[in-house]
Amino acid sequence: MLSILPTTPTPTGSNTTEPPPTTVILHGYGAGLGFFSLNLNALSSWVSKRGMPVYLLDWIGMGRSSRPTFKVTAKHTDTRQRVEQAETFFLDALEEWRTTMGIQKMTLIGHSLGGYLCTAYALKYPQNVSRLVLLSPAGVNAGPDTSVPEDELQRSRTNPDPADVNKEPQVAGKADVDAVKKEQRERASQHEQQPKQKETLTRRLFIHAWEAGYSPFGVLRAGGPWAPMLVGRYSSRRFADLDPQHTRDLHHYLLQISLARGSGEYALSHILAPMAHARLPLEYRVNKLPKNLPVTFVYGGHDWMDPEGGNRSVKRLREAGNMASKLVIIPGAGHHVYLDNPDGVDKLLLKEMDSATRGSRVTLTMR
Repeated sequence: MLSILPTTPTPTGSNTTEPPPTTVILHGYGAGLGFFSLNLNALSSWVSKRGMPVYLLDWIGMGRSSRPTFKVTAKHTDTRQRVEQAETFFLDALEEWRTTMGIQKMTLIGHSLGGYLCTAYALKYPQNVSRLVLLSPAGVNAGPDTSVPEDELQRSRTNPDPADVNKEPQVAGKADVDAVKKEQRERASQHEQQPKQKETLTRRLFIHAWEAGYSPFGVLRAGGPWAPMLVGRYSSRRFADLDPQHTRDLHHYLLQISLARGSGEYALSHILAPMAHARLPLEYRVNKLPKNLPVTFVYGGHDWMDPEGGNRSVKRLREAGNMASKLVIIPGAGHHVYLDNPDGVDKLLLKEMDSATRGSRVTLTMR
């Protein structure tokens, strides 16, 4: 856990009956709170000005958190029980932390699998959540869709254009979602140009390993002295445009958390089917969230995660009476929106956090 604490007392609510919600930020699969390093300055400045804390957490069984044994007892054919047991592993640990910290309500900000789990937490403990901000969330779409998960391993990070960095995050329209999907289809077609036989065999092996519950980090642990090279092939490409020292720091950080004892990583195959489609998609569950809970879906302009599921989720939320839901595109960013365009993400997060403390909605420019 990383705590960013104010030096002045935390203010109470305007009517002194309830303190403002506490911001809690949670990472995605295979990552850790250190991935938000480029956002720490902005978050610290916000804490200093507002006098309210911000916490960045590692999910239990991931990052630098404890690594208890992960176990699902449900039958492989009982999808609902498998998913519920896998989710409970994380959700009850977060609830225990909240109770221990004496926090009443939280603004939950989660990336990828962390966004999925934050939503699942809000469904299980709705009274404890004041706002959801989902950064390129996993597990939203029922599939099939235009997501290109292999792109995360094969694509290099590129700095956004200066014009994109200076743009204010905006509520996305249909044209914005279609533009992301168009780029995804183009990248998918490039992957499909590989030799068909090789692609088919690779896909079969991948699906078998996924369904059997194997973890990609097990390969790293078995790699011995080759592990740094394997991680480096990803980190040197994916974070190539960061400051060289920052890229090295992320490489060493990712290597250390990847080699730690296997635990929460084994939940992935219970929650997601192969190709990152949810076994119990959030788009069919979000309408059960409280009507007064603002939910913001956030995707990168070059994301490999299909935003259409987020778009459909917003529609279902509004049909259920939740008019405070929206979808936002971060210009120039990929899946790791907070690293690809940290300035754009900072602008959005600080507005969301300010809005949560005021109890009002964020005002964004509509296209």
